[in-house]
Amino acid sequence: MAKKGQQFQTYTEEFKLNAVMKYINGSKSYKVMADELGIRNCTQLKVWVKKWKNGQAFDERSGISNPLNGRPRTKFKSVEEERDYLKAQVLYLKKQYPNLVKEEISLN
Repeated sequence: MAKKGQQFQTYTEEFKLNAVMKYINGSKSYKVMADELGIRNCTQLKVWVKKWKNGQAFDERSGISNPLNGRPRTKFKSVEEERDYLKAQVLYLKKQYPNLVKEEISLN
């Protein structure tokens, strides 16, 4: 997991392709090649080689979407319609989780 203030290393497409070609044409391990090229972790080189062998682009990310993009907001025509929608949600949750609803004390 990323830490606050952490700086990420970025590599150009040309650098990645060059690194993959050096690994493919050479006889050195991932670790040695990564150290020579100044790549922080040899796993990164492994990922690039795997993508190159599969014919994928280096910058493709599989299934990762922007976490700031959620579902689209519901649009309401009026304030009353929004109020009714929210009331229905509250009633639904009360039915789903009845133990969360506090009992009302009658003062009769």
